[in-house]
Amino acid sequence: MRVVVGAVLRDAAGRVLAARRLTPPGWEFPGGKVEPGETEPAALARELREELGVEVEVGARVGPDVPMPGGYVLRVWTARLTGGEPARLEHAELRWLPPADLHSVDWLPADRPVVAALVDTRSVPFRRHP
Repeated sequence: MRVVVGAVLRDAAGRVLAARRLTPPGWEFPGGKVEPGETEPAALARELREELGVEVEVGARVGPDVPMPGGYVLRVWTARLTGGEPARLEHAELRWLPPADLHSVDWLPADRPVVAALVDTRSVPFRRHP
């Protein structure tokens, strides 16, 4: 199984970072593909460094495994900033969304079940990865 990882990255106010892609068009949790020999948390930290220019501590999983086209599965993790401020290096737009506004953007289909999990729990605190 090939894995894509994404991050529920929160700021100090509890807002969640959403990133808008041009292709396919829509909003997503930032992240990317796990490379051979990488753990999912290591891949997520690398992808966030490449896409946003930040350092993060990866926490616990959030939401379900979400099947994606091409035999991939999306797995989303909590993360918190440990260095830098998110920059738009690979996305058209970044937006910090308060929890009540999670449905204010057009999420990509794979990210929608994770958004639903966040809304259902009302808050997913950062928890350290075991």
